[in-house]
Amino acid sequence: MANMIECENLVKIYKTKDIEVLALQGLELTVEEGELMAIIGNSGSGKSTFLNMIGGLDRPSAGRLIVDGKDLFKLSEKELVEYKKSTVGFVWQNNGRNLLPYLSAIENVEMPMLFADPKDKRKRAEELLDLVGMSHRKNSKLNQLSGGEQQRIAIAIALANRPKLLLADEPTGSVDLKTSEYILDVFRKLNKELGLTIVIVTHDKHLASKVNRVVAIRDGKTSSERIMKSDYKKQLEGMAGFEEEGLQEEYAVLDKAGRVQIPRELLDEAGIDGNKVKIELNDGKIVLLPMEK
Repeated sequence: MANMIECENLVKIYKTKDIEVLALQGLELTVEEGELMAIIGNSGSGKSTFLNMIGGLDRPSAGRLIVDGKDLFKLSEKELVEYKKSTVGFVWQNNGRNLLPYLSAIENVEMPMLFADPKDKRKRAEELLDLVGMSHRKNSKLNQLSGGEQQRIAIAIALANRPKLLLADEPTGSVDLKTSEYILDVFRKLNKELGLTIVIVTHDKHLASKVNRVVAIRDGKTSSERIMKSDYKKQLEGMAGFEEEGLQEEYAVLDKAGRVQIPRELLDEAGIDGNKVKIELNDGKIVLLPMEK
C-alpha cells in the first residue's frame, strides 16, 4: 500500500527575538493510505506542531515531508493554498474554529464549496450531514447544538471538498465518554466506507486504544508505537465482548541512526540515571545496564 504521509528527520524551530524553541527534533513517521491512526503525547511534545505541518498551516524548518506525493518543502504559496483546499480537511477541538455561529448547519457545510453550483452544493452538504448522522439538525445554528453535534457537523465541513486526508486535533476533548465513542464511530465509518486516511491527535486514552496504531511523540520525536493485536481487530469491528486491557502491543521506535527513546519511568525503575548506560547482547537480547559506580 502507498504512503499518504512520509516524514524524515523533520525539524521545526520557532524563533523570537530572545529565544529559540525546538518543537520537532528529527521526527520520523510514515502513514499509509487508508489508515486510521492516533498521535498522543504530553503538552509541548510536538504533536500539534506536526499536525500543523502536514496540514500546510506551518512550514517545517528542515527535514523531508511528503503528503499525497507532494513535497511540502517545495510548494509555492499558491500551490500550498490549493493543497489545503483539496488534499486535507481539518477538525479542530474548538468548535468556534469549525462553525460560523450565524449560519445553519447545512450552510456551514456549504461554505467551503464557495464556487460550486448552488444545487450541487446543497446536494453535497445534505449527503455529508447524512453521512455523519446530522440530517435532522441541518437547519440548527451553533447555539442550538450540543458539543458532540457540533463536532459531527465539523467533520462534515472538513469533508466538503473531498480531501484525501482528514486531520483531527483533540476531536473529543470537550465531550463526554458516550459522545466520544459516537464520534470515533463516525471516523471509523468514514475510514471504512470512503477509504479516507485519518490522523487524530488526542489526549483521550479511550479513543487512542481503539484505533489500529498509536504513535507516541516525546520531546519532538517519535518515541514509541502501539499496534493493535490482530486477535482484537474483529472484536473491535463488532464491539462484542470488547475489552481494552491488553489490546495493543507497544514498541519503541528506532530512527535511521539506530537511536531509541526510553521513557524516564523505565530508566528510573532500572536504576539508570545520568546519560551513560552499559549495553550488552545477552542470548539474542539487547540489555541496558546502569553504569557501574
